[in-house]
Amino acid sequence: MESPFRANILKGKVALVTGGGSGIGFEISVQLGKHGASVAIMGRRKRVLDSAVDVLRSHGIPAIGLEGDVRREDDAARTVESTFKHFGRLDILVNAAAGNFLVPAQDLSPNGFRTVIDIDSIGTFIMCHEALKYLKKGGLGKDPSTGGTIINITATLHYGATWYQIHASAAKAAIDSITRSLALEWGEDHGILINGIAPGAIEDTAGVSKLAPEEVLSKIKEKPLYTFGEKWDIAMAALYLASDAGKFVNGTVLVVDGGQWLSTPRLLSKDAVRQLSRRQETRSRVAPTGLPKSKL
Repeated sequence: MESPFRANILKGKVALVTGGGSGIGFEISVQLGKHGASVAIMGRRKRVLDSAVDVLRSHGIPAIGLEGDVRREDDAARTVESTFKHFGRLDILVNAAAGNFLVPAQDLSPNGFRTVIDIDSIGTFIMCHEALKYLKKGGLGKDPSTGGTIINITATLHYGATWYQIHASAAKAAIDSITRSLALEWGEDHGILINGIAPGAIEDTAGVSKLAPEEVLSKIKEKPLYTFGEKWDIAMAALYLASDAGKFVNGTVLVVDGGQWLSTPRLLSKDAVRQLSRRQETRSRVAPTGLPKSKL
Protein backbone atom coordinates (compact mmCIF):
# COMPACT_ATOMS: atom_id res chain seq x y z
CA MET A 1 0.00 0.00 0.00
CA GLU A 2 1.07 3.56 -0.58
CA SER A 3 2.27 5.39 2.52
CA PRO A 4 0.17 8.35 3.69
CA PHE A 5 3.34 10.07 4.91
CA ARG A 6 5.69 12.30 2.93
CA ALA A 7 8.78 10.48 1.68
CA ASN A 8 11.15 12.84 3.53
CA ILE A 9 9.53 13.05 6.98
CA LEU A 10 12.55 11.36 8.60
CA LYS A 11 15.20 12.94 6.40
CA GLY A 12 18.54 13.18 8.18
CA LYS A 13 17.54 10.90 11.06
CA VAL A 14 19.19 7.65 12.08
CA ALA A 15 17.30 4.64 13.44
CA LEU A 16 18.49 1.51 15.22
CA VAL A 17 16.05 -1.42 15.09
CA THR A 18 16.61 -4.53 17.18
CA GLY A 19 15.14 -7.63 15.61
CA GLY A 20 15.30 -5.63 12.40
CA GLY A 21 16.34 -8.46 10.13
CA SER A 22 12.94 -10.12 9.81
CA GLY A 23 9.22 -9.84 10.48
CA ILE A 24 7.76 -6.68 11.93
CA GLY A 25 11.18 -5.29 12.78
CA PHE A 26 12.31 -5.56 9.17
CA GLU A 27 9.18 -3.87 7.80
CA ILE A 28 9.67 -1.03 10.27
CA SER A 29 13.28 -0.74 9.07
CA VAL A 30 12.14 -0.60 5.44
CA GLN A 31 9.52 2.07 6.04
CA LEU A 32 11.77 4.23 8.23
CA GLY A 33 14.37 4.05 5.47
CA LYS A 34 11.90 4.77 2.68
CA HIS A 35 10.89 7.91 4.54
CA GLY A 36 14.37 9.33 4.80
CA ALA A 37 16.12 7.65 7.72
CA SER A 38 19.42 5.81 7.71
CA VAL A 39 18.96 2.43 9.38
CA ALA A 40 21.05 0.08 11.51
CA ILE A 41 19.54 -3.31 12.25
CA MET A 42 20.62 -5.57 15.10
CA GLY A 43 20.17 -9.32 15.35
CA ARG A 44 21.87 -12.58 16.32
CA ARG A 45 21.93 -14.25 12.87
CA LYS A 46 24.49 -12.86 10.44
CA ARG A 47 22.92 -14.51 7.39
CA VAL A 48 19.54 -12.92 8.14
CA LEU A 49 21.14 -9.54 8.79
CA ASP A 50 23.15 -9.63 5.56
CA SER A 51 20.08 -10.50 3.51
CA ALA A 52 18.03 -7.75 5.14
CA VAL A 53 20.73 -5.14 4.60
CA ASP A 54 20.95 -6.10 0.93
CA VAL A 55 17.20 -5.53 0.55
CA LEU A 56 17.34 -2.20 2.39
CA ARG A 57 20.19 -0.99 0.20
CA SER A 58 18.34 -2.11 -2.93
CA HIS A 59 15.72 0.49 -1.96
CA GLY A 60 18.42 3.14 -1.74
CA ILE A 61 18.39 3.11 2.06
CA PRO A 62 21.70 3.70 3.86
CA ALA A 63 21.85 0.60 6.07
CA ILE A 64 24.19 -1.54 8.15
CA GLY A 65 23.71 -4.81 10.01
CA LEU A 66 25.17 -5.37 13.46
CA GLU A 67 25.36 -8.77 15.12
CA GLY A 68 24.43 -8.79 18.77
CA ASP A 69 22.21 -10.13 21.53
CA VAL A 70 20.02 -7.60 23.34
CA ARG A 71 20.47 -9.61 26.55
CA ARG A 72 24.19 -8.81 26.64
CA GLU A 73 25.16 -5.35 27.83
CA ASP A 74 28.46 -5.40 25.94
CA ASP A 75 26.65 -6.30 22.69
CA ALA A 76 24.13 -3.52 23.25
CA ALA A 77 26.82 -0.94 24.00
CA ARG A 78 28.87 -1.98 20.96
CA THR A 79 25.83 -1.89 18.65
CA VAL A 80 24.72 1.56 19.74
CA GLU A 81 28.27 2.90 19.55
CA SER A 82 28.81 1.37 16.10
CA THR A 83 25.59 2.96 14.85
CA PHE A 84 26.77 6.34 16.10
CA LYS A 85 30.26 5.95 14.64
CA HIS A 86 28.90 4.93 11.23
CA PHE A 87 26.13 7.51 10.87
CA GLY A 88 27.25 10.25 13.29
CA ARG A 89 24.06 10.32 15.33
CA LEU A 90 21.14 8.28 16.71
CA ASP A 91 17.58 9.61 16.72
CA ILE A 92 15.27 6.58 16.87
CA LEU A 93 15.54 3.31 18.78
CA VAL A 94 12.99 0.58 17.98
CA ASN A 95 13.02 -2.41 20.32
CA ALA A 96 11.47 -5.20 18.25
CA ALA A 97 13.55 -8.20 19.36
CA ALA A 98 11.34 -10.80 21.07
CA GLY A 99 11.00 -14.44 21.97
CA ASN A 100 7.87 -16.55 22.42
CA PHE A 101 6.52 -20.08 22.17
CA LEU A 102 3.38 -21.92 23.21
CA VAL A 103 3.61 -23.93 26.43
CA PRO A 104 1.24 -24.77 29.31
CA ALA A 105 2.39 -23.01 32.46
CA GLN A 106 2.89 -26.31 34.29
CA ASP A 107 5.30 -27.47 31.57
CA LEU A 108 7.28 -24.22 31.43
CA SER A 109 10.64 -24.39 33.18
CA PRO A 110 11.91 -21.39 35.18
CA ASN A 111 14.72 -21.16 32.64
CA GLY A 112 12.25 -20.99 29.75
CA PHE A 113 10.31 -18.27 31.56
CA ARG A 114 13.53 -16.39 32.29
CA THR A 115 14.70 -16.56 28.66
CA VAL A 116 11.67 -14.69 27.33
CA ILE A 117 11.84 -12.14 30.16
CA ASP A 118 15.53 -11.62 29.38
CA ILE A 119 14.99 -11.04 25.66
CA ASP A 120 11.82 -8.97 25.80
CA SER A 121 11.91 -7.04 29.07
CA ILE A 122 15.53 -6.89 30.17
CA GLY A 123 16.73 -6.61 26.58
CA THR A 124 14.44 -3.63 26.04
CA PHE A 125 15.76 -1.89 29.14
CA ILE A 126 19.39 -2.64 28.29
CA MET A 127 19.01 -1.15 24.81
CA CYS A 128 17.26 1.94 26.18
CA HIS A 129 19.91 2.34 28.86
CA GLU A 130 22.80 2.09 26.39
CA ALA A 131 21.16 4.46 23.90
CA LEU A 132 20.37 7.17 26.43
CA LYS A 133 23.57 9.18 26.00
CA TYR A 134 22.91 9.37 22.25
CA LEU A 135 19.18 10.06 22.38
CA LYS A 136 18.97 12.66 25.15
CA LYS A 137 18.84 16.32 24.21
CA GLY A 138 22.36 17.70 24.09
CA GLY A 139 23.71 14.16 23.92
CA LEU A 140 26.29 12.87 21.47
CA GLY A 141 25.32 14.15 18.04
CA LYS A 142 22.06 15.66 19.36
CA ASP A 143 20.70 19.19 19.34
CA PRO A 144 20.69 20.68 22.86
CA SER A 145 16.95 21.34 22.69
CA THR A 146 15.60 18.12 21.15
CA GLY A 147 15.72 14.52 22.30
CA GLY A 148 15.15 11.35 20.34
CA THR A 149 12.47 8.69 20.17
CA ILE A 150 12.14 5.17 21.56
CA ILE A 151 9.47 2.75 20.30
CA ASN A 152 8.97 -0.53 22.16
CA ILE A 153 7.11 -3.32 20.37
CA THR A 154 4.83 -5.05 22.86
CA ALA A 155 1.51 -6.98 22.67
CA THR A 156 -2.02 -7.19 24.10
CA LEU A 157 -1.52 -10.64 25.69
CA HIS A 158 -1.64 -9.28 29.22
CA TYR A 159 -4.70 -7.05 28.83
CA GLY A 160 -6.78 -10.00 29.92
CA ALA A 161 -5.16 -13.41 29.99
CA THR A 162 -3.77 -15.54 27.17
CA TRP A 163 -3.60 -19.32 27.04
CA TYR A 164 -0.15 -20.92 27.15
CA GLN A 165 1.81 -17.66 27.05
CA ILE A 166 2.37 -16.78 30.70
CA HIS A 167 6.03 -16.00 29.98
CA ALA A 168 5.36 -13.65 27.06
CA SER A 169 2.41 -12.02 28.84
CA ALA A 170 4.59 -11.20 31.84
CA ALA A 171 7.37 -9.93 29.58
CA LYS A 172 5.08 -7.63 27.60
CA ALA A 173 3.47 -6.28 30.77
CA ALA A 174 6.96 -5.38 31.96
CA ILE A 175 7.74 -3.66 28.65
CA ASP A 176 4.63 -1.50 28.99
CA SER A 177 5.69 -0.53 32.50
CA ILE A 178 9.20 0.29 31.27
CA THR A 179 7.68 2.43 28.52
CA ARG A 180 5.58 4.47 30.95
CA SER A 181 8.31 4.85 33.57
CA LEU A 182 10.98 5.95 31.11
CA ALA A 183 8.53 8.29 29.38
CA LEU A 184 7.97 9.99 32.72
CA GLU A 185 11.62 10.25 33.75
CA TRP A 186 13.40 10.66 30.44
CA GLY A 187 10.63 12.72 28.88
CA GLU A 188 11.06 15.42 31.52
CA ASP A 189 14.79 15.08 32.12
CA HIS A 190 16.06 14.39 28.60
CA GLY A 191 13.33 15.29 26.10
CA ILE A 192 13.00 11.71 24.84
CA LEU A 193 9.61 10.46 23.64
CA ILE A 194 9.02 6.82 24.61
CA ASN A 195 5.99 4.90 23.38
CA GLY A 196 4.92 1.36 22.60
CA ILE A 197 3.09 -0.39 19.77
CA ALA A 198 0.98 -3.46 20.53
CA PRO A 199 0.34 -5.41 17.31
CA GLY A 200 -2.49 -7.85 16.89
CA ALA A 201 -2.17 -10.98 14.74
CA ILE A 202 0.02 -9.98 11.81
CA GLU A 203 0.20 -12.22 8.78
CA ASP A 204 3.51 -13.60 7.50
CA THR A 205 5.26 -13.29 10.87
CA ALA A 206 6.81 -15.77 13.29
CA GLY A 207 4.13 -14.80 15.80
CA VAL A 208 1.42 -16.30 13.62
CA SER A 209 3.35 -19.29 12.28
CA LYS A 210 4.68 -20.34 15.71
CA LEU A 211 1.76 -19.43 17.95
CA ALA A 212 -1.26 -20.15 15.76
CA PRO A 213 -1.04 -23.38 13.75
CA GLU A 214 -3.79 -24.10 11.23
CA GLU A 215 -5.97 -26.03 13.66
CA VAL A 216 -5.94 -23.00 15.96
CA LEU A 217 -6.37 -20.41 13.20
CA SER A 218 -9.58 -21.98 11.96
CA LYS A 219 -11.15 -21.43 15.39
CA ILE A 220 -9.68 -17.98 15.90
CA LYS A 221 -11.10 -16.71 12.62
CA GLU A 222 -14.61 -17.36 13.91
CA LYS A 223 -14.15 -14.55 16.46
CA PRO A 224 -15.83 -11.21 15.76
CA LEU A 225 -13.58 -8.40 14.53
CA TYR A 226 -10.93 -10.96 13.64
CA THR A 227 -8.81 -10.21 10.61
CA PHE A 228 -5.09 -10.39 10.05
CA GLY A 229 -3.13 -7.19 10.07
CA GLU A 230 -0.13 -6.51 7.86
CA LYS A 231 3.41 -5.68 8.87
CA TRP A 232 2.86 -2.43 6.97
CA ASP A 233 0.20 -1.45 9.55
CA ILE A 234 2.72 -1.66 12.37
CA ALA A 235 5.36 0.17 10.38
CA MET A 236 2.94 3.04 9.70
CA ALA A 237 2.28 3.31 13.44
CA ALA A 238 6.03 3.46 14.02
CA LEU A 239 6.36 6.20 11.39
CA TYR A 240 3.68 8.23 13.13
CA LEU A 241 5.43 7.98 16.49
CA ALA A 242 8.90 8.61 15.04
CA SER A 243 7.89 11.64 12.99
CA ASP A 244 6.79 15.12 14.02
CA ALA A 245 3.20 13.87 13.78
CA GLY A 246 3.78 12.16 17.13
CA LYS A 247 5.65 14.99 18.82
CA PHE A 248 3.05 15.34 21.60
CA VAL A 249 2.65 11.61 22.26
CA ASN A 250 4.61 10.18 25.17
CA GLY A 251 4.17 7.21 27.51
CA THR A 252 1.36 5.53 25.61
CA VAL A 253 0.95 2.15 23.95
CA LEU A 254 -0.69 2.32 20.53
CA VAL A 255 -2.76 -0.82 19.97
CA VAL A 256 -2.80 -1.80 16.29
CA ASP A 257 -5.00 -4.89 16.14
CA GLY A 258 -8.27 -3.93 14.44
CA GLY A 259 -10.06 -4.12 17.80
CA GLN A 260 -9.26 -7.80 18.34
CA TRP A 261 -8.43 -7.43 22.01
CA LEU A 262 -11.94 -6.08 22.59
CA SER A 263 -13.54 -9.06 20.91
CA THR A 264 -15.78 -11.41 22.90
CA PRO A 265 -18.23 -14.04 21.60
CA ARG A 266 -21.66 -12.78 20.56
CA LEU A 267 -24.04 -14.90 22.63
CA LEU A 268 -27.23 -13.63 20.98
CA SER A 269 -28.02 -12.14 17.60
CA LYS A 270 -29.26 -8.55 17.44
CA ASP A 271 -32.79 -9.71 16.60
CA ALA A 272 -32.78 -12.14 19.53
CA VAL A 273 -31.65 -9.37 21.86
CA ARG A 274 -34.44 -7.08 20.67
CA GLN A 275 -37.07 -9.77 21.23
CA LEU A 276 -35.67 -10.63 24.64
CA SER A 277 -35.58 -6.98 25.64
CA ARG A 278 -39.25 -6.51 24.72
CA ARG A 279 -40.29 -9.62 26.67
CA GLN A 280 -38.31 -8.56 29.71
CA GLU A 281 -39.77 -5.06 29.61
CA THR A 282 -43.32 -6.43 29.47
CA ARG A 283 -42.62 -8.92 32.25
CA SER A 284 -41.09 -6.28 34.51
CA ARG A 285 -44.23 -4.14 34.25
CA VAL A 286 -46.55 -7.02 35.08
CA ALA A 287 -44.44 -8.55 37.82
CA PRO A 288 -41.58 -6.30 38.91
CA THR A 289 -38.58 -8.07 40.41
CA GLY A 290 -36.36 -6.98 43.24
CA LEU A 291 -39.08 -5.26 45.29
CA PRO A 292 -38.66 -5.43 49.06
CA LYS A 293 -40.95 -7.94 50.77
CA SER A 294 -42.31 -7.53 54.27
CA LYS A 295 -42.29 -10.48 56.67
CA LEU A 296 -45.34 -9.09 58.47
